[in-house]
Amino acid sequence: MAQFIKLVKTPAKPGVKDSGYKLMARNVSQGKTNLAALCQLISARSSISSADVKAVLDSLNFVMDYELKQGRIVQFDSFGNFRLSVSSDRVDEKKDFDTSLLRKPKIVFTPSGSLQETRKTVKFSLQTDEETDPEEGDDKPEL
Repeated sequence: MAQFIKLVKTPAKPGVKDSGYKLMARNVSQGKTNLAALCQLISARSSISSADVKAVLDSLNFVMDYELKQGRIVQFDSFGNFRLSVSSDRVDEKKDFDTSLLRKPKIVFTPSGSLQETRKTVKFSLQTDEETDPEEGDDKPEL
């Protein structure tokens, strides 16, 4: 199944007033899958209950949080890696730097294995006017 995309107006030159607009593709979400649904789907493919899956995922969340705070990359062999990424405001000299210049850290996921293959093989189709977007509240103006 193809993933839907839509065209949205974006400033031609971000930050420049009255620079006009250009069109840019954005993916159209087909909804969300919550934790309970994921647990049921995993349970259906295995010999463990949905409650057991949830218990493992809750523990995984706790352990990943701990490991990331320790400065480690959390690696899931064929799934991918999670790591913290930090940046800061720029300074001219080392003496001008202090930690107040740090920006909020991000958690970066880098897929591997079959998820990398998904990125290579996914097909896209432009959403038509007849097809509706189940995700309401997009802050980008549609064309």
